[in-house]
Amino acid sequence: MLKNLFPLKNQKSEEESFFPIQNGPNEEPRVWLAKDYEGQLSVDVYHNDKEIIVRSTVAGVKPDDLNIMVNNDLLTIRGKRETEGNISPSDYLYRECYWGGFSRTIVLPEDVKADKIKATLKNGLLTIVLPKAVSDAQIKVREEF
Repeated sequence: MLKNLFPLKNQKSEEESFFPIQNGPNEEPRVWLAKDYEGQLSVDVYHNDKEIIVRSTVAGVKPDDLNIMVNNDLLTIRGKRETEGNISPSDYLYRECYWGGFSRTIVLPEDVKADKIKATLKNGLLTIVLPKAVSDAQIKVREEF
C-alpha cells in the first residue's frame, strides 16, 4: 500500500519525496530511495575499426566530480550531481531531476589501450574514446612427426 506518494508539505526529510511506502496502518513509512542510493547513468556505446566510444549526458556535473576507471574489460563511470542552493522540499511543485551520486559499469567487448583513453566533457555531454588494442598476432601451426 502506498501512502502519500508525492508529499509536498510536512516532509520529515528531503529523501521522503521519493515514494514513501507504508505496509500497515501502525507502521512507519519506509523510504524506497535511501540517501546512499546511486543512480544509474544512461550511455550510448558504439565502435569503429580503431575505437570504442562511450557517450553520456551528464548535465550539471563538474569534471572534478567524475571518476572514470578501466579494470580489465570493465569501464566504470562514477560521479555526482549536486543541487545549487538550499531549497526546502516543501517548496517543490515538480521534482523530476536526479541529484546525487551515479555510476555505470560497462563490459567492454574487446581489449583497449588503457593508457591511451581520452575523456572530454562539453556542453553536458561526456565522451570517452577507448582505442582498441591491436591483436593481429597470427600463430602458424607446424606439423611435427
